[in-house]
Amino acid sequence: MISKFDDIRPYDEKEFLAAMERVAASDVFPLLASFVYPTEPLEEVRRRVRAFKTVREFQHDAMVKVNEQVIARSMTAFTVSGLERLSPDKRYLFVSNHRDIMLDASLLQYWLVKNGFETTEITFGENLMRHPVVIDVGKSNKMFKVARPGGDIKEFYRQSLHLSEYIRYDIREKGESVWIAQRNGRTKNGVDRTDQGIIKMFCMSEDKDRVKALTELNIVPVAISYEWESCEVLKALELYESQYTKYTKKPGEDLNSILTGIVQWKGRVHMALCEPIRTEDLTSMEGLTNNEYHKAVAGLIDQRINGAYQLWPNNYVAHDMLYGNERYRGMYTDEEREAFRHHLAKLDRYAETCDIERLREIFLGIYANPVDVKH
Repeated sequence: MISKFDDIRPYDEKEFLAAMERVAASDVFPLLASFVYPTEPLEEVRRRVRAFKTVREFQHDAMVKVNEQVIARSMTAFTVSGLERLSPDKRYLFVSNHRDIMLDASLLQYWLVKNGFETTEITFGENLMRHPVVIDVGKSNKMFKVARPGGDIKEFYRQSLHLSEYIRYDIREKGESVWIAQRNGRTKNGVDRTDQGIIKMFCMSEDKDRVKALTELNIVPVAISYEWESCEVLKALELYESQYTKYTKKPGEDLNSILTGIVQWKGRVHMALCEPIRTEDLTSMEGLTNNEYHKAVAGLIDQRINGAYQLWPNNYVAHDMLYGNERYRGMYTDEEREAFRHHLAKLDRYAETCDIERLREIFLGIYANPVDVKH
């Protein structure tokens, strides 16, 4: 691998072997082992992990089992559509809406493995790479670092170009597909929007031909829909606090969101692999300025993601409750409405510290906004 990417790339095979040793010896290993291999003795799991020789072995054993446990423990069903649009012989840039820190990408990897495809490399914000075990498991799971340079414009440009070059190298030379979120950070309010800056970043490493820049990345929009929104209460509280002050993440907040997303009940989950962005889609945008082009491509990705997004009865219940009508009464049963009302009651614990009516409005909006986007 080109050494210029050593600062962001996943582990190579030698580094992977050392990482497995560290993970197996870590203080949190008994907890991890009990979740991934609940019926096996701890020392047997430790030997299993130390015996992994390749990233592929690790992913096809441990990571497949992680996803199987998550699905079995927290979902009614996990379904995927659109796989027929892909070829196992091609490499893609999956641009996904982002509702859960870990599972959006992890569930895609699971489905690819189960259907004879190679897994993708995965973007991973440097803010999440804090705990040593998270780093070791992440970089052993083909995750690569995305820097967050803050307000330094020159550094932001340098890091964006570096990331763009790595993604293109990954797909065109290394032969790896890539997963990336459509924006920086998860969707909090239920409205999935692609940041046109992401499209600009993709083009930076091929600035002579903007159609070629995107065509050769084989962009596939991805829409993942959770019946019960991941980390919904945490998102509502963040949006509530953001109304009154600049929101500052608390220590350990990202790790808490990862763990909450894993264990929280999600009900039905659907992932749609949308129609890839093709050359003819991009050549139809001739005559646009670069800024208009980036915005138009982002809009096309949004159109496909929002078109494929799966609405659940919860979304319609929340919309009717938020607007005080029964516009979508035919989209849910009495039982589904009562289940959502019971779910909403979990906010009551914050009545003494928040304007509870405003918090409820925000919470309802998380579920209701996708209805307005879709319709």
